[in-house]
Amino acid sequence: MFTTRPTLQGTFGMVSSTHWLASQTAMAVLEDGGNAYDAAVAGAFVLHVVEPHLNGPAGEVPILLAPAGGEVRVLCGQGVAPAGATVAHYRGLGLDLVPGTGPLAAAVPGAFDAWMLLLRDHGTKSLAEVLRYAIGYAEHGHPPVERVGAAVETVRELFETEWPSSAEVYLPGGRAPRPGELLRNPALAATWKRLLAETAGAGNRDAGIEAAREVWRTGFIAEALVRQAGRPTMDTSGERHSGTLTAADLAAWSATYEPPVTYDWNGWTVCKPGPWSQGPVLLQQLALLPPELPRYGSADYVHLLVENCKLAMADREAWYGDAAEAPIDDLLSDGYNAARRALVGERACHDLRPGSPGGRTPRLSARARAAGAAQEGLDALGIGEPTVAGSPAHPVPGEPGIAADGTTRGDTCHLDVVDRWGNMVSATPSGGWLQSNPVVPELGFPLGTRLQMAWLEEGLPGSLTPGRRPRSTLSPSIALRDGVPVLAFGTPGGDQQDQWQTHFFLAVALRAPVRGGLDLQGAIDAPNWHNDSFPGSFYPRGMRPGSVTVESRTDPSVVAELRRRGHQVTVGGPWSEGRLCAVARDPETGVLSAAANPRGTQGYAVGR
Repeated sequence: MFTTRPTLQGTFGMVSSTHWLASQTAMAVLEDGGNAYDAAVAGAFVLHVVEPHLNGPAGEVPILLAPAGGEVRVLCGQGVAPAGATVAHYRGLGLDLVPGTGPLAAAVPGAFDAWMLLLRDHGTKSLAEVLRYAIGYAEHGHPPVERVGAAVETVRELFETEWPSSAEVYLPGGRAPRPGELLRNPALAATWKRLLAETAGAGNRDAGIEAAREVWRTGFIAEALVRQAGRPTMDTSGERHSGTLTAADLAAWSATYEPPVTYDWNGWTVCKPGPWSQGPVLLQQLALLPPELPRYGSADYVHLLVENCKLAMADREAWYGDAAEAPIDDLLSDGYNAARRALVGERACHDLRPGSPGGRTPRLSARARAAGAAQEGLDALGIGEPTVAGSPAHPVPGEPGIAADGTTRGDTCHLDVVDRWGNMVSATPSGGWLQSNPVVPELGFPLGTRLQMAWLEEGLPGSLTPGRRPRSTLSPSIALRDGVPVLAFGTPGGDQQDQWQTHFFLAVALRAPVRGGLDLQGAIDAPNWHNDSFPGSFYPRGMRPGSVTVESRTDPSVVAELRRRGHQVTVGGPWSEGRLCAVARDPETGVLSAAANPRGTQGYAVGR
């Protein structure tokens, strides 16, 4: 099996992320004596600068952390719906979906505070030490990847006619960013410099970080965010709306720690964020597996994983969310999944089939019930993470998508780090994209749009509810063997995240015949796939029943057999499915490993 790169190995430290500058920044912090958490924070702030079409400081991030010798924890950087974000308010505006862009879609920003808590509680460096890399790239410039310019071109008309503050940053002189030229964001650099200046007299390291959190919540940053939320802004509804975010919302919220949801499978314990994310979907896919698996990569194997995914995603639609208690224990129980497993037949199922954990009656949104072939005929570009806002008249419905030439567009970032002491972190930053909302002129970054994942229908686990988190697709992973963290991994990809990750994890855990051994790079490079047989999490919430999209490197006989079984197979480009990152540590030898996705030609692993 051809692979693109070696699996890196060493003993000092390993980093994998979706951009080489973030990876090398994190590695520089390790080289400077920092630990995995210092490195992750520094890398994350660089991701805000170099992947502004994929994430920003006012977005969100779930973080899984595994301190050496400690327990795995989830650090939730997903902000809640503002107090004024009620179903009645949005319905009163004539909306049946939360817009995919604009301030109405903005939750309380979560990413910044989560990174601050990680740095305060687990790092060793000062805020100035970890921010200096991002400040440098924002102030002096960085050569942007091609996709930044492509994203800006997609929303050029919107920026020029409706969002002038965004045009100022991303269309300087009327030109979109180009590879080989320097892209600067002086307003963002000035924001972080002012933050450091205002917190310089706070005292020790921890006090400085706490002071920065307070500036974000109640100081000049909070004031600018609230002003922006109050400005009527053109969104995907084709109308201008103001948001609901207030100073009180910002002041009241902070990131929180919680235990992970876990599942034991084949000697591994996999840890995920809770059902406010889609993380348990991966765990349920493991729970649905039979004792004996078909041959890796065969049509039987792909069919089984796709059909299992449909069942888990149907349960996500009926049971996941933060507005009601999710019956996770029942959803992951052996008896429940044995009964669900029996639903998988030889033919592809095109129906959305949520189960009844503990005898409960599932409830789907009206839009999900009506979804299917009659729902707008959305193609692959209508599914996924909406990293392109579109023009007011023609909003692009979502990303990531498979274009006619098989290329994909990203939507989110990912970052994994393991250090020489055995500390491990996995994080999936997203939201606050340059396409989501206008750049806040005083700050250099936009608000997020995560509220679009909440339903404007009362009584659902995923209903828009003040003070509750919108259900997120963001889903980092840490896996243990014998209670010891061994593997950290994740990917961008919206609804695809826990599809691509399941295939990757099985390739690693089964030591599949990719290149043999614990081969992270081989497992990442292996041909991957996804399906869209469930309501998408992002505006306009479409689905394609029976769909499976595979890479063209997939064995043609597998494609033919999947079609014979009733799957609606789309063959994408050879490197179009999955954008995984991974790091690992062998607890017996202390050897560290790392690998990164070659798709999109920007993810890199570094280490020694």
